[in-house]
Amino acid sequence: MDGGMPVTLTQGLLSGLGHPIIGLDHFAAVVAVGGIASLHVAGVRLVIGYVLAMMAGVAVHLMGASLPGAELWVAASVIALGLVLATRRALGVGAALAIFAAVGLLHGYALGESIYGAEPTPLIAYLAGLAIIQSAIALAAMSIARLVTRRVAEPSPLRLIGAGIAGVGLAIFVQQVVPAV
Repeated sequence: MDGGMPVTLTQGLLSGLGHPIIGLDHFAAVVAVGGIASLHVAGVRLVIGYVLAMMAGVAVHLMGASLPGAELWVAASVIALGLVLATRRALGVGAALAIFAAVGLLHGYALGESIYGAEPTPLIAYLAGLAIIQSAIALAAMSIARLVTRRVAEPSPLRLIGAGIAGVGLAIFVQQVVPAV
């Protein structure tokens, strides 16, 4: 596809599967979602909420809505998720779901840019790929986080991972704001 618009079912699916992995901002966000979800009994439902919100964000973009500075908002959301994970604040399920919904909408909107204008078949395949890979990454991160935090004392690996994710978000934010030299 070489950065072009997917035109077949296979191209749409592969694009949807690949985008959240090669896009460091999206990958970091999904890992953070899994880490935060690991702190809740309702973790799987929180991940599903994030993925549904992300799909809604793609739909918002495809309906022609405009979000100025979308990539800045995405970077800011990665910082926020990283900080939530780094502080290990005890968020209620409602608060976590609200954060995941907002972040999912932002990331979905940004992810929708790469499929905007596509025909229905690759579009549906792209959405399926996004849902599959983001669910898999977040659920894997959640499972690993639960396993690791049971076996390791402070400093919590989640705190370190959260700080790293916030750092990734900050680097992406600065890259968006400061013009390349």
